Amino acid sequence: MSANIINGKELAQELRLNMKEEVYQLNDQEISPNLTVILVGDNPASKSYVKGKQKASAEVGIKSNVIELPDTTTEEKLLNVIRELNKNDEVHGILVQLPLPAHINEQLVIETITPSKDVDGFHPINIGRMMTGQDTFLPCTPFGILTMLKSKNIPLEGKHAVIIGRSNIVGKPIGQLLLNENATVTYCHSRTIDLKTYTKDADILVVAVGRAHVIDDTYIKDGAIVIDVGINRLEDGSLTGDVDFNKAVEKAAYITPVPRGVGPMTIAMLLHNTIKAAKGLT
Repeated sequence: MSANIINGKELAQELRLNMKEEVYQLNDQEISPNLTVILVGDNPASKSYVKGKQKASAEVGIKSNVIELPDTTTEEKLLNVIRELNKNDEVHGILVQLPLPAHINEQLVIETITPSKDVDGFHPINIGRMMTGQDTFLPCTPFGILTMLKSKNIPLEGKHAVIIGRSNIVGKPIGQLLLNENATVTYCHSRTIDLKTYTKDADILVVAVGRAHVIDDTYIKDGAIVIDVGINRLEDGSLTGDVDFNKAVEKAAYITPVPRGVGPMTIAMLLHNTIKAAKGLT
């Protein structure tokens, strides 16, 4: 058996075609979706992510502005920049690229963004709405994962979903979204004893650890759906996931590759949230 590949790059391209049409329709109503990204410092990975967001935004017709600030920027200066963007009616989405320099409180920054412009879906109000099953901006990576599963008509109700990782960005919210779809959810993490006991019982296994090939075929139940959120750079410069793809692909029913898996979907859902914000739907 060899798994079906859930190609996030191809799905993201399909979604962007639909979004382009949505943006045209908004333009006809004299609405120009605008995403403003704040980049503090010169972290190469962050710069690369921001560039990718700009490119994808341009492809669907979303205006994308980047405010670059030095890593010496004070917390108060950054908060004031956000407050000004909150008041700017032409800006629909605000995204502060993480991580931030150590002297800046990330949570305070997230909470300063007005919830109706929080296209990352990290504001406590939007997280609370997600937890209670209300319409809101969903965190982009978990939203992308859910969209990938639904694109293959994979049944979620009653399935046992095991999440390895408990970050606020991926682990916790994807578990909640699957719970909202009536899956039974188990969270595992670095303190979990006998991890395989849980993973081998998983119908859906989501791996968000940040360590290359930490999960191989011995952790996976025959016919499971495996979602690999990890992006790790190897010594030769290539990218790989948290899952040993070559081994897992022989055991899983569906699997996401790295690259061309979850990553492109994260940006696609950011664009979706920005268009939603422009429509004033939250």
